[in-house]
Amino acid sequence: RVQVVESGGGLVQAGGSLRLSCTVSGLPFGQTFGDYNMAWFRQAPGKEREAVSCITWNGDNTEYINSTKGRFTGSRDNVNNILYLAKDNLEPEDTAIYYCAPEFKGPCPQGPRYCSGSCFRSEDWGQGTQVTVSS
Repeated sequence: RVQVVESGGGLVQAGGSLRLSCTVSGLPFGQTFGDYNMAWFRQAPGKEREAVSCITWNGDNTEYINSTKGRFTGSRDNVNNILYLAKDNLEPEDTAIYYCAPEFKGPCPQGPRYCSGSCFRSEDWGQGTQVTVSS
């Protein structure tokens, strides 16, 4: 079973910065971290979960939701199998638990797609990392 571990969250003042990290293990035999598009999601209290960014397997393309464009930067290190999300100029509205997930390579259920057609399952998320931004 895929295991995902997110880290790097914390309490920060508005305007501050954080860098989240994500590691993935337990991928199917013969597949590596570098074979997967990866995505970050977040869920704030009382709100629906939302996708934050998606980065293609080779890191060449990254998508962001509108509210994070220009402030968040996704990147990945396929040698050390780590996904990053650098977050600058944080706003209180960014307070949430942040999760990452590898793309699901099976038949995609109905729902949103990212990175030109990849789907992601919440059951592949880790425990998440809490980000709290104070005003």
